[in-house]
Amino acid sequence: MYIAMNRFRVKKGSEETFERVWLSRETYLDRMPGFVEFHLLKGPEAEDHTLYSSHTVWATKGHFEAWTTSDEFKIAHARADNANTGPLYLEHPKFEGFEVKQTVRPRESDAA
Repeated sequence: MYIAMNRFRVKKGSEETFERVWLSRETYLDRMPGFVEFHLLKGPEAEDHTLYSSHTVWATKGHFEAWTTSDEFKIAHARADNANTGPLYLEHPKFEGFEVKQTVRPRESDAA
């Protein structure tokens, strides 16, 4: 598995707009081979920003790389320039990619 994450330092006061943009857009992820799941995470608040992260799980790094060159990726990110909302971030989002080396799941008896 491969986890692709982008960290966003969202300007104070722009959190609601940032969340609205993300929650209302079509991601096209569910149409892509190898897509497993997506999470939008809200993290701690600092003096000048709130930290957010997009967390996407892919079957393989190759599936993620195929996504980044797809037409679906281009369409999904067409609004990323904030043309309609003004700048929401303190800086360009920071990408981090991880290959999963271990996964631990609950035991069958603990899952119920």
